[in-house]
Amino acid sequence: MKKILVVDDDKVILKTTSALLSAAGYAVITAEDGASAVEKARTQKPDLILLDMLYPPDVAHGGGVPWDGFMILAWIRRFDESKNIPVVILTGADPAKYQARAASMGVKAFLKKPVDKQLLNTTIGPILAAAPEPSPKVASKRVLFVD
Repeated sequence: MKKILVVDDDKVILKTTSALLSAAGYAVITAEDGASAVEKARTQKPDLILLDMLYPPDVAHGGGVPWDGFMILAWIRRFDESKNIPVVILTGADPAKYQARAASMGVKAFLKKPVDKQLLNTTIGPILAAAPEPSPKVASKRVLFVD
């Protein structure tokens, strides 16, 4: 059974996306913030990460650090255990403004929130079925944008 890590600060999105993935036969892991996402990516080694782009500042740790999807992805890519996990961005924002940076970091696709069940499955299925890719520094620059 393929494992998918869903990272989003919105509990409703986490719950609904997790339910869609579970119904499709995937094991689902969730994280609500960057630190938890990095830890779970390293220790639970998911087959795919669905990653939100926008998060509130991390006020719980006193610094008000403005995590975003790119910061989380950069941390995930730093560790051998998680650097080659395929990532799909799940966002309510306009994906066009993230295209170049996402491609340079090896992002495989973008999905708009709220995600459609069929679109989710047709997007992640081929990514999960593909053989492991080389490190993001030499990964394909092609990014799939899905409306």
